[in-house]
Amino acid sequence: MLGHPVDVISAGAVAPAPAVDPVLDGYAAVLAEVLGVASVDPDAHVFDDLGADSMVMARFCARVRKQAGLPAVSIKDVYAHPTVRGLATALAPAPAPAPAADPVTSGLAAVLAEVLGVASVDPDAHVFDDLGADSMVMARFCARVRKQAGLPAVSIKDVYAHPTVRGLATALAPAPAANPVQDGLAAVLAEVLGVASVDPDAHVFDDLGADSMVMARFCARVRKQAGLPAVSIKDVYAHPTVRGLATALAPAPAEVEAPVPADVAPVAASSPVARASHAEYVATGTMQVALFLAYAMVMGTVLQRGFEYIWAGGGLLEDYRRAALVGGAAFILTCTLPILAKWLLIGRWRPQQIRIWSAGYLRFWFVKTLVSANPLVLFAGSPIYSFYLRALGAKVGRGVVVFSRHVPVCTDLLTIGDGTVIEKDGFLCTHRAVDGVIQTGRVTLGRDVFIGEKSVLDIETSMGDGAQLGHASSLQAGQAVPAGEHWHGSPGEPTTADYRGVAPADCGPWRRARYAGLQLLYLFGLYLPFSFGVLAYLVSEIPWMGRLLEGGPLAFTSASFYGTALLTSLVLYFGGILLSLLVVMVVPRLLDLVIEPDRVYRLYGIHYVFHRAISRLTNRKFFHEVFGDSSYIVGYLSALGYRLQPVVQTGSNFGTEVKHDSPYLTSIGRGTVVASGISIVNANYSSTSFSVSRTRIGGNNFLGNDIVYPPQGRTGDNCLLATKVLVPIDGPVREGVGLLGSPAFQIPRSVARDDKFIRMAHDEQFPQRLAAKNRHNLASIGLFLLSRWVFSFALILIAFAMVDLYHSLGAGAIALANVALVLFTVCYFAFVERASTGFKGVRPKYCSIYDVDFWRTERFFKLCARANVHRLMNGTPFKSVLWRMVGVRVGKRLYDEGAGMSEKNIVTIGDDVILNAGAYIQCHSQEDYAFKSDATTIGSGSTIGVATMVHYGVTVGDGAVIGPESFLMKGEEVPAGARWGGNPAAELDATPFPAFTAPAPRAELGTHDDARPGQDTQTVEEFMQLFGQDREVSAIPVPRRSGRHRASQRHLAGSR
Repeated sequence: MLGHPVDVISAGAVAPAPAVDPVLDGYAAVLAEVLGVASVDPDAHVFDDLGADSMVMARFCARVRKQAGLPAVSIKDVYAHPTVRGLATALAPAPAPAPAADPVTSGLAAVLAEVLGVASVDPDAHVFDDLGADSMVMARFCARVRKQAGLPAVSIKDVYAHPTVRGLATALAPAPAANPVQDGLAAVLAEVLGVASVDPDAHVFDDLGADSMVMARFCARVRKQAGLPAVSIKDVYAHPTVRGLATALAPAPAEVEAPVPADVAPVAASSPVARASHAEYVATGTMQVALFLAYAMVMGTVLQRGFEYIWAGGGLLEDYRRAALVGGAAFILTCTLPILAKWLLIGRWRPQQIRIWSAGYLRFWFVKTLVSANPLVLFAGSPIYSFYLRALGAKVGRGVVVFSRHVPVCTDLLTIGDGTVIEKDGFLCTHRAVDGVIQTGRVTLGRDVFIGEKSVLDIETSMGDGAQLGHASSLQAGQAVPAGEHWHGSPGEPTTADYRGVAPADCGPWRRARYAGLQLLYLFGLYLPFSFGVLAYLVSEIPWMGRLLEGGPLAFTSASFYGTALLTSLVLYFGGILLSLLVVMVVPRLLDLVIEPDRVYRLYGIHYVFHRAISRLTNRKFFHEVFGDSSYIVGYLSALGYRLQPVVQTGSNFGTEVKHDSPYLTSIGRGTVVASGISIVNANYSSTSFSVSRTRIGGNNFLGNDIVYPPQGRTGDNCLLATKVLVPIDGPVREGVGLLGSPAFQIPRSVARDDKFIRMAHDEQFPQRLAAKNRHNLASIGLFLLSRWVFSFALILIAFAMVDLYHSLGAGAIALANVALVLFTVCYFAFVERASTGFKGVRPKYCSIYDVDFWRTERFFKLCARANVHRLMNGTPFKSVLWRMVGVRVGKRLYDEGAGMSEKNIVTIGDDVILNAGAYIQCHSQEDYAFKSDATTIGSGSTIGVATMVHYGVTVGDGAVIGPESFLMKGEEVPAGARWGGNPAAELDATPFPAFTAPAPRAELGTHDDARPGQDTQTVEEFMQLFGQDREVSAIPVPRRSGRHRASQRHLAGSR
């Protein structure tokens, strides 16, 4: 038998057990723990057999990565191999590869193998697709590599650019020697981070854990170092390592100053203008009150005579005729009064300066207030609106379409060529306030110009024939877009993107005239007679109201007076809400049946009427304020027509300010969170046609504040769209990145600092957190409805008291009711806002959106004063009083032309500050599932430009100027006297505004074409010198990265 093999089985030996697979057993144990069971079958399908879902398997992957002896698993691996055995087989450690050709490759491979918990890795394997790593794993890899003395530093950005070990080793050249700039920047950053030193090749966000607030403080400190180049937050995002910054900002060779053209003489310095005295400030406010009271009395007299004329009628037809006459006369009066006031008090506007709080300013304010409040502003998008601008002196061509309700004030300085389209919420700034004066200047638009939504054109700007300016963009003073060119960004710069989204159609002058005629026929024939007739009927024919009108003992001294007012307010308020909700849900859906997506329609037809009606009816601010910042906004928007399925409820999917053109063509992806202020564009317009298109926002996005999202938007899933970003409409679809600025550039999607808050939205306790948030938000909704009902009850009381006093006071009762309405509205909403925080105000915070502190802040936002009566105080000393009432620390002589603020009590404003129209001070930011807020300070003598946003934690130095349509990012420190602008804001290459000193005696704003003797005015050539530029030949101010960079040819005004 010797030498022959032995059959152990036939000999009766026991067969050996299958070989133990530690990877298989380890995976099975982790999955059983996640599922909460004793064990799992390694051949069972994790979804079909074990009942897991993607959330469960994501937790499985996370726990596996914490096991040192197991290969990492990604969710992609799970879908590819949906059994434990399949995963173990696919991810089994690969055999050791041949030795690497160089020590860097072998060193990197060894570190990665250690991080992954395997024996070795193939240097040519893709770290994500082949090795199953994710960004967190590779971040640990980068950190460990930096600790190896003989290996080059690796950042997460390097990993994404070169996702194999061999690719990394090839791409990463030895680090260059240090230099003084690099050492200085590294020392400042280490001081800001509170560490001993930093690696100059470390990625400041991914490797060092900084965020934009930390880096804003870094930029501010660098600017205070004499030997270092200035650094902006945009530079940091473009070069996110100390070495990269030092290389990019290295001192440039000395440049030779360009000679001044022979035919243009250098501009002489202009005389400064003195600020108004406190006596002028008080006198202006007194005159503004007197003008308001006089206007209220005039309108009261008109209404008194009108209603008495209606009450004197008899019979239905006679009453209709009288109501039509009175309504039409009242409408014509309110429309023509601003036009007459402009021509009588101003004449023709011309480029000049008007000292704020002077007599000339009083005339400017009165005309501006009347022009902006004219009912014809409501006809934006109609030929009637163009007629209104012409009546005010603007040169408006044929076929112009203006959708923006921001009326240019100095209309004689406005020229709009034939066929131009101006989208909604834009500003054509024929004036602006800066450094104690109102400056007026020209805005000139050629033929067939297109201006996108929320764009701003500063004074002394122009666009040639066929030019385009994209959404959320701006032209700074002196910029000129050549004919046919497309620009976007803030400040504007050339682009190849085409913002026109619809072909022209046949739409002649008779079609426009017919549309305008039908609008007026509806207005004078139905709307006004019905409104005035019903009001007159209610007052005279309802018995209780009739007894009030007849006189006798004053009824408001009796309890029945208040009982009737209480019942009336309950019926009108809650009944009105239900009826309005029914109309919003039903009527637009019926109108939408006749509108086909992506079909070109002519303007001013039935489809245009229906489209505009859909937009008006479905953009009801009241319902957005009720349901926003809560889980209930998802149900409301879904019922309205938004395509939100499948929904991942976060409790804060949308804020309180959401706009769209058509809810039925709006799609929001799964897991996306949208902050307040988004405008979803579904409509494309030309001067003759329009079309509607579906706008899709990808899944797992976060959108910041004040964003315009067009249907051509080129962003996909998992994007961060930062506040005021210009959404790109060309190029590749951006996914998995962050976008910031106008034009947009890429930033990290998220920062590690916020990871703990992101995990709170996906862990086991999330359902309990969400339920608690929903309960708190529901209570906030109840308080909001209660506060608005109390306000409506007070309005009913004021109206009843007016009727009760009418017999004895006549027109005086109407005027008195108007004054009482204004005073009560201001005081009431200030009280509600302060009461929402227990009269303690808000405080800076950094917390999860599932923290009760955040829920209280949401309640504060919901109950903030948003009354339109505040607009009446724009440009008056009483706006300061209003801000103080709600907690703002305001200095002397604030000039506020229509700014907004969020957390008022952590805002500090110095003396003689100027806030232009549309400016907003926002002391907070929601970033995914994290909420951050901090105090902001605006120094004395500073100016915040039109439509500019100032973020939280910002300090603006005394006398600084922030240009229009800018975004001053969180944590920025603007030096005193500096001039900044752009998105994100940076220092501009232009001479700062000089400090004002005592001027030579001048007088105020003139009338007609010539200034009166002794006026406080200057020509446009004089005040443009304050910018350090002559608009015809010199470079416009543009954001700079340091003091060495100069404007390029594309920024030169009139260079083409």
